[in-house]
Amino acid sequence: MTRPSPAGFSQVQPGPGWDALPLPALVLDRQGRVAAMNDAAEVWLNISRNSTLGRPLDGEELATRLRIQPSLSPLIGRVMNSDEALYQPNVCFEIGDRAGGHQDRRASVHAGPAGDVGGAVTILLVPLDEAGLQNQNRAVRTAARSAIGMAEMLAHEIKNPLAGIRGAAQLIGMNASREDREMAEMIVSESKRIVSLLEQVERFGDTSAPNLRAINVHDVLEKVRRSAAVGFARKIGIVAEYDPSLPDALADGDQLTQVCLNLVKNAAEALKDTDHPSIRLRSFYDHTLRLPPDEADPTGRPLPLQIEIEDNGPGLPPAIADQIFEPFVSGRENGTGLGLALVSKIITDHGALIRVDSRPGRTVFRISLPKA
Repeated sequence: MTRPSPAGFSQVQPGPGWDALPLPALVLDRQGRVAAMNDAAEVWLNISRNSTLGRPLDGEELATRLRIQPSLSPLIGRVMNSDEALYQPNVCFEIGDRAGGHQDRRASVHAGPAGDVGGAVTILLVPLDEAGLQNQNRAVRTAARSAIGMAEMLAHEIKNPLAGIRGAAQLIGMNASREDREMAEMIVSESKRIVSLLEQVERFGDTSAPNLRAINVHDVLEKVRRSAAVGFARKIGIVAEYDPSLPDALADGDQLTQVCLNLVKNAAEALKDTDHPSIRLRSFYDHTLRLPPDEADPTGRPLPLQIEIEDNGPGLPPAIADQIFEPFVSGRENGTGLGLALVSKIITDHGALIRVDSRPGRTVFRISLPKA
């Protein structure tokens, strides 16, 4: 059934070749309403012409299916007032799906006057998905290499003398006064904490390949959810949104469990001061995602199986958001900064991808895995 157009709205009929454009494109009228959109825009934005024409692109009427951050209204207004072409990089489009979930896609937005249509604006979207994958994948690989080198150095230089310090403190404490014994016990306690830290660091030096086999990612996510619900996240609502038709992934089940558990723990810690805290575990299929092509695989390895771990906390600190997978970078007080570096190493060893999208009120880590 065709939806009636709003009063005063006229659909624009662009010239021939409009639907053949390989990039998503739209025309907005002088009130900022969608007057035309091509086939690529329908597919990329996952919305139909019938439900979109005559509606503001980032207005409340389309909010259940499409949200745009930051809003394009200031950009569109400047184009209308100046009659000049303008550009806005790295715009996030939250695109709804039939299951009630959503996925984020990013694009550079190019806006300019729509030629013969007075006051109208042409919008061209240049998707950043492939470039973003390449940049984040490169950052993850760099983090993994840095972590391995750091592990080898620290394990060799610190662990052996630390054992001597702890042993000496224990001997001193046996014959010391009460006050000195407390100091000796503090030395032993802090030494144990450093040993625990080094044990995390030493994992980076393990260059053995993961034990890849066919696994059900929902088994992994359910194990993590149950562990969190009875432990560190027992006061946090955990929502599971799984695609039951998802095929098996090619992964190391134990290592993938470690990765997901680490991400859920981080989310729980970020939610300590949040009202109505929640964590969402989601799985879905996206056949468009691939590793960036290289010499070994010119077409790029397909990574269609998606796991998302989302929280409604305050988001990553802007100062470290771009380096979050680097070792010893942490946004928490007394944090080691090793958890996400270890996560990045494990995912890289799988030949998979991990990315993060964060802003106040919503942080999402997405893992993209190959199909078994």
